[in-house]
This record gives sequence, C-alpha cells and structure tokens, in this order.
Amino acid sequence: MDRLTGAWDTDETEAFLDSVTVPLRLSCHASSESLWMLSLWYLYREDAFWCATSATADVVDYLGDTDHVAFEISTNEPPYRGVRGNGTASVEPDPEKALLRELLERYLGGTDSALAERLLSPERDEVTISIDPNRLYTWDFSDRMADVTPE
Repeated sequence: MDRLTGAWDTDETEAFLDSVTVPLRLSCHASSESLWMLSLWYLYREDAFWCATSATADVVDYLGDTDHVAFEISTNEPPYRGVRGNGTASVEPDPEKALLRELLERYLGGTDSALAERLLSPERDEVTISIDPNRLYTWDFSDRMADVTPE
C-alpha cells in the first residue's frame, strides 16, 4: 500500500477496514455534469475494495460511463476515524452471488433474513464492483476527541 498516507500504517489501515462494518460511501459521476454518492457494503482484500449490487442499479450505468471514483469508510460515532481515497472501479457479473453472500455474512451475520432472501432471489442479477485505489488517506481523531467520547 505505497499509496497510503495519514495517521495509520498499512497494518492499522487493514485492521480498521476488516473490523468496521459501516458501508463504503462511493462518489461517482452520474453524468458528465453531476456527481452521485451512494453507500455499499464492502470487503477489503487483495488491496482493493469489493462491493456488490444489483445489475440494474443506476451506479452500474454510471460506472460504465466513467470509472473514476472517490470513496470513504468512516465511523459514524466519535471518535471519528477512517479511510478515504480515489481510484478506478470495474463491474463484473456475479451469477452465483458469491460476494453478496460474503457481505451478508459480514454485515448481517448470515443469510437467514427477509432482506437476504430478497437479495439472493434467483430472479435478481448481481454484479461486483471492485475499486482499485489510486490513493488512500487515513485519519483518526481519537486523541483530540478523547474528552467527548462516551466511555
């Protein structure tokens, strides 16, 4: 991860990305004139972010037009900390929904829910979005927020 700057080294960054279960916030171009932000579940492996979505999701079309993206994974409660960056996204079919199953395990603890059943429906076509980071920047406000962080 030679493209990494900020508060954490590679091991700390990977530990954070493996441990938090907040969505990746993805920014992409919705058209040549506008930007779009959306949240996706992710896995970080092989120095890339891996997300899943429906093959009919608007973001699939947006990424077909331009593959340059920005992203952020950050905590929602103090102390604020996270990873942000930019990179290149690619979309591939996932007919077996393998990545989606992994994400359901990570975020919901399994596939035994109405949401999982709907997402894994045979009628729903799934794709993976892989994001190859060009740059990663980490921050951790734990020290400066120590007196406002709930015990």
